[in-house]
Amino acid sequence: MLTPSPEIIQLLAPFTPAFTKPTFAKVQTLICGAILAPGKRTVSAALRVLGLEQEANFGKYHRVLNQASWSPMQLSRILLGMLIWAFAPSATSLVLLVDETLERRAGKKIVYKGWFRDGVRSVGNKVATTLGVRWLCFCLLVSVPWSQREWALPFLAVPVLSEKTCQKRHKPHRSSVFWTGFLLTKIRAWYPELDIVLVADGGFAAIELVATCQRLGVKLISRLRPDAQLFDFAGPQPASKRGPKPKKGAKLPTLKERLADPKTAWQKTTLAWYGGIHKEVETVSEVCLWYTQGQDPVCIRWVLVRYEETNTRTGKVSVKAAAFFCSDTTHPSITSEQILDFFVRRWNIEVTFEEVRAHLGFETGRQWSSRAIGRTTPCLLGLFSLVVLLGKLLHPEKLPLQKSGWYHKQEATFSDVLGAVRAHLWSATNYTNSPEMAQLCLIPRAIWLRLQQVACYAA
Repeated sequence: MLTPSPEIIQLLAPFTPAFTKPTFAKVQTLICGAILAPGKRTVSAALRVLGLEQEANFGKYHRVLNQASWSPMQLSRILLGMLIWAFAPSATSLVLLVDETLERRAGKKIVYKGWFRDGVRSVGNKVATTLGVRWLCFCLLVSVPWSQREWALPFLAVPVLSEKTCQKRHKPHRSSVFWTGFLLTKIRAWYPELDIVLVADGGFAAIELVATCQRLGVKLISRLRPDAQLFDFAGPQPASKRGPKPKKGAKLPTLKERLADPKTAWQKTTLAWYGGIHKEVETVSEVCLWYTQGQDPVCIRWVLVRYEETNTRTGKVSVKAAAFFCSDTTHPSITSEQILDFFVRRWNIEVTFEEVRAHLGFETGRQWSSRAIGRTTPCLLGLFSLVVLLGKLLHPEKLPLQKSGWYHKQEATFSDVLGAVRAHLWSATNYTNSPEMAQLCLIPRAIWLRLQQVACYAA
């Protein structure tokens, strides 16, 4: 049987106050099993890979997820603190990414499930819907020593139910925008002194979220609809005019109209773009009020950008355009280039979602109780960050890469980090000195190394 190594014990020590002593011992076992197990990440798979398939009281490990008393929010706070300590100890600001991801699940007893748009299977104008659980995930954007690309490390996730599911459960519907503002209030309470930049996709472009971020002192950067209603600031009210002071001034042209206007004053600049390249773009920016009927207007800085894009299949060059905004209009460092740079870096959260699916068994859970479902997926997302933390602890500067004669890898990916952590856990020093281990079998070193590589890099 594998026992937790000193490095694992050191890494998990900050989580000790969140559990009772018996539960924490089981948590260590499940984490080691989840890291080592290929394929499905179920409790049974974690026990089998550790040699505990004959455990008589195996139900106690299932009770960690469906019955034990512990708070996922408390674990999220501890995990975020560890990520800041490991990757940004002297940082004065945090860059957070937020987005939704869909866990495809079906089953009569899964109360969180609903029909949602599947972004992966939707193509062009064809929208595909899938039955599953929608998760809202917060990630911390950090620089890791083994890659030039920044990594998005998850630390907090909550399920967002559909309207029909809320009606069936007789609960009020809470949108992703609501949960983002609610959880952002928690994070601000954890770190009241740090500057926080929140980068989100266009689905989070809502006036109520902008107002929440401005109240909390958080800089929100997201997409903006080209037909958004923009207004000038209200001028001074004449003394002779009675009544309430107007909240907005004259209506301004929409961004769609500015894009078509030949008099728009574009400025050329070069930015770091998707795929690690630099692209020359044209931008125009302004500060104004954004208004939606029934809500108070909010002050934003919008950025309109246009650029040329070449179709790799046909070679045809077309002009693309997009609009973005920032909720902070006073900070001098928030320029048009900075807003676009933040949004381009947002793509790292999509890479994280794909890595969790490919290497940590996302969507392979088999729990059906509400408490277990609400805990398992956030724990799997948090496991991604724990593996990166352990990789940083074991290999602070250089990480061993999987190499071959036909592929020379330049930078580490999550599969390399996971392989290095698994190799550490599979090392002979982590075995207990039990009588069963006295019956050792001699294996040629070349075969042993090959078997170890297969086990460490199995998806």
